[in-house]
Order: sequence, then C-alpha cells, then structure tokens
Amino acid sequence: MTSNGPLPEKPLADTIAEAERVAEAAKAQKLGVKLLGGAGIHLHSPSAHHAPLRRRYGDLDYVISTKDRKRALAFFPSLGYEANDRFNLMQGDRRLYFFDGSNGKQVDVFIDVIRMSHVIDLRSRLGHEGPCASPSDLLLSKLQIYEVNRKDMVDLTALLLDHPIQSQDDEAIDATYIAKLAAEDWGIYRTLQINIGKLRHTVDELDVDRELVNSRLDELWAVVEAQPKPLKWRMRAQVGDRMRWYELPEEVRSPYQPE
Repeated sequence: MTSNGPLPEKPLADTIAEAERVAEAAKAQKLGVKLLGGAGIHLHSPSAHHAPLRRRYGDLDYVISTKDRKRALAFFPSLGYEANDRFNLMQGDRRLYFFDGSNGKQVDVFIDVIRMSHVIDLRSRLGHEGPCASPSDLLLSKLQIYEVNRKDMVDLTALLLDHPIQSQDDEAIDATYIAKLAAEDWGIYRTLQINIGKLRHTVDELDVDRELVNSRLDELWAVVEAQPKPLKWRMRAQVGDRMRWYELPEEVRSPYQPE
C-alpha cells in the first residue's frame, strides 16, 4: 500500500479501500489491529480478487490485544467512526463496536478472543507483521461459524487456493495449530468437520482448481484426526450431536439499520 497524501478523514465507501486506509493508519501509529473476515482474506489472497471468488464486502472485523484497547477506543473515532458508547461500556472488556454513519457500515473489534459459534483465543497470535490475522486464524474465523454461508465458503476457497498447509509459517495454514484446538474442544472439531464437508460441496460448484483445494483440505483434516484426543474430548464425542455444541451469536444492531 502506498499513500499519495494525507489519509481521508472519513471512512471510504469501498470496504477494501477502507480496510487499506485503516491498515495504513494503524501501521503509522504502530497499533496492532488485525483484520479478520472476508476483507482480511481478500487482502491475503489474490484469488479473491477475480471471478469466481471476487465479491462485495460489508462490515469490517478486527481483533486486538487487551493492551491496545484504550488506543483502539481513540483510533477508530480519529478515522471518522462513531463509537457505540453503550455497548463499549458494557462489553468493552471483550468487544468494541464503531459505526460508519456515512456508509451505513460498522466495525466489530474483538479483544484477545473471537467469540462467535466457538471461542478462539488469539492472545499469543497477534504479534506478527502485517494488517491481517494469520491465514490459520482467518481460516478458523470462518470455519468455526456454525451457520456458515456461501460467501464464507467462497472466501475459504480463495484462502486455501493461495496458502499451503505448513506448520510454523505465518504465511501458511498451520494444521498442527488447528488440530490442537480441535483436540481441546470436541465442539470446535465437530463444527470444522461439518463445515469442511460443506466447503467441499461448494468447491465442486466453482470454476477453480478443485483438486488443489480438496488436497489441502485432506492434508489439514489428516493432521486434525491424527492429533491425540484427551478423555474429556472422547467422552463429549460419545454424546455427539444430541447436545448442542455451538453458540448462535447475537448481532449488535447498528443505529443506521432499520428496525
């Protein structure tokens, strides 16, 4: 990203251009905000820039560490966002919300941990360079959504096309890391299992290198299955789908959304 002058004072209508504006400002201020979601995958994956995987993006999702919380509360308003003061007062130890009133969009900022269908602790995974979460965490942020949709599957396809399965590499998908999380929580394992099945069906419908995506999914899942599972995991697995293993996170309503 290059800058030809001062940053615009208000959020840009184009989500990707806005993500780049935020990244440039964060880099200038040495603030560790890491982009998640479809926009994060777009910045990380060239395959998302072209058909059939190119799509429109809406809101922006980030994760920060607790130490950056106070600075984030000032950072986003300095870029033209309006804070959801009530939400940030009540939930601000784990999540922050900001609104872009001119474009009707919002920014969701997780603190340390992503809490959606499952809890993904990222406290030790935010120190790398770059504006986005790692490919492994971008993958998890999508695959752990129980009510995953086609847009998520399109994003995941781009991510898998552009990133190999390889451990201890910030630019690859770390199957060992993902396998350890799945072995700690049967619920995460089960949601990943279901969503990888859905992803394979979506890939079959897309004009992409299906063999490459499926081979990387095979490689990833082989590591997940091979990871030793503790007794607690095996006991929960015996209960299986008879007990719900995921959460359905509530959406925070923007003041710019109609009732």
